Amino acid sequence: MRAVENGGEILLDNRLVRLSIDRRGLITSLVDVPSGRQVLPPGATGNLLQLHRDIPNHWDAWDIDRHYLRDVVDLDVAQSVSLEVAGPDQASVRVVRSFGNSTVEQEICLARGARAVDLTNRIDWHERQKLLKLAFPLDVAADRSASETQFGHVFRATHTNTSWEVAKFEICAHRWIHVGEPGFGVAIANDSTYGHDVFQTPRAGGGTCTTVRLTLLRAPLYPDPSADQGRHTLRVSIVPGAGVGDAVRAGYAINLPWRTVRGSRAVAPIVSVSDPGVVVEAVKLAEDRSGDVIMRLYESMGRRTAVTVSAGFDAAGATVTDLLERTPTGSTATQGRDLGLQLRPFELITIRFSASTERRIGR
Repeated sequence: MRAVENGGEILLDNRLVRLSIDRRGLITSLVDVPSGRQVLPPGATGNLLQLHRDIPNHWDAWDIDRHYLRDVVDLDVAQSVSLEVAGPDQASVRVVRSFGNSTVEQEICLARGARAVDLTNRIDWHERQKLLKLAFPLDVAADRSASETQFGHVFRATHTNTSWEVAKFEICAHRWIHVGEPGFGVAIANDSTYGHDVFQTPRAGGGTCTTVRLTLLRAPLYPDPSADQGRHTLRVSIVPGAGVGDAVRAGYAINLPWRTVRGSRAVAPIVSVSDPGVVVEAVKLAEDRSGDVIMRLYESMGRRTAVTVSAGFDAAGATVTDLLERTPTGSTATQGRDLGLQLRPFELITIRFSASTERRIGR
């Protein structure tokens, strides 16, 4: 892990990701080291906060009207930018900004062995009829973005060739958004921010690049004049060189971080799957108190997939059930711990593992 100050810029490098941060607290370089690919377009900067005037025509707290784009202020002045090395395994840069009646403290963090740059925004927000965006221009020519929705993702165009596409100036994504071109992509995950805008812009030197902006905060007056006022902590993770599968994992990592519990020995997973594109969403005991184990999984990549699901405990058999844990007629079933499945794109499956008579979990 390397963290140095050089000529007014701070360099963080963990041999997977290398980034530079200038005196304004903006990211001037972000390199995916394994591919050698520069993520930012020529002359562009990332981590740019932008403040818009936000006065919708109707429904103050619910609508964002396109005319907000006409009025924008780049918040590119920092009160302080300082390198804070937490140890040999992690380094961070602290950036403090103030504007209007509000302040923002950002922590840009890079950890040893991580492919992601983690950004924590601690905001004391006291604006009125304003909208705060966080912008990342990306040097990828993407004609569409992928946005997570529950148990899958949807694609939306990044251009405005039709009136329908023009109307998508603000889109929603749950835990992550991904843009890419053949051979290279970038994922941006979040822990609490669902509004985004994604659009193509001309690239210095020719071609196009793609800008992703997250909508962090608003300040409507109706029906609650105190909406969004006060302190907020919003986290964002930028993963260069990422595919959709990497975006899925980044979304889970930032929303469900590892919890470590000290024990006397290693513990095997309760259940496992053979394909990384198949996500185990939930594991629980059956509602009928039989001691059986219920597992819910889904296919996250949007493709047909053959997968083997395995229990890490003694199981007499496995059966595919419905969402209410009932076994339909003709349901797929097997004896023992392993169950082979053929999943459709984004298919959601519930499996009941029958506990052996000798050992029932929870009994």
